[in-house]
Amino acid sequence: MDSEIWENMDEGTLTKTKEMLDDMHKRKIDMSDEIFVINVNGYIGESTKSEIEYAKSLGKRVNYLENK
Repeated sequence: MDSEIWENMDEGTLTKTKEMLDDMHKRKIDMSDEIFVINVNGYIGESTKSEIEYAKSLGKRVNYLENK
């Protein structure tokens, strides 16, 4: 559960960690030919939506576990 991971971090550390992870995911998208979205029950979170848009802006193919 996400709350267990983030609950003991102070706000500054939490913000920096999330920024670092967002950047790392974008660098992985940069290196990929396509991305695969695991959207169980059609759910796509805000971070994933941002990553999908980033991938599309680079002309990357986006595939989904479940049809949208």
